[in-house]
Amino acid sequence: MYKLLMVGLGGFVGSTLRYISNQVLYHNFTKPWLPYGTLFVNIVGCFLIGWLHGFFEARQIINLELRAFIFIGVLGGFTTFSTFGYETFGLAKNGQIFASFSNLFLHLLLGLLAVWIGDILSKSF
Repeated sequence: MYKLLMVGLGGFVGSTLRYISNQVLYHNFTKPWLPYGTLFVNIVGCFLIGWLHGFFEARQIINLELRAFIFIGVLGGFTTFSTFGYETFGLAKNGQIFASFSNLFLHLLLGLLAVWIGDILSKSF
């Protein structure tokens, strides 16, 4: 039950951070041709999950409850893969095929790159 509470609390934190990030980014972009807020949180989330995984794995300093709070709760609430799918579909449905494929490509390429860089950097500290 405690682990479930930690996941829920982490989800609240992550979702709140996602909302704030989106508000800041969309405040600075008028009429974006891509959903930059979703792209940003997914890339940052991928980097963080790579870095934190490598960091904790190398040092074996995390318990199951904290892992659930961070990885499932905070980062699961922060990243927005379902929103990414919805926005990419919306772009394609509206005839914005180039933007749709650009969004797809950037999320996948930059997300995997961010996980890899995060994992590498975690081992250098």
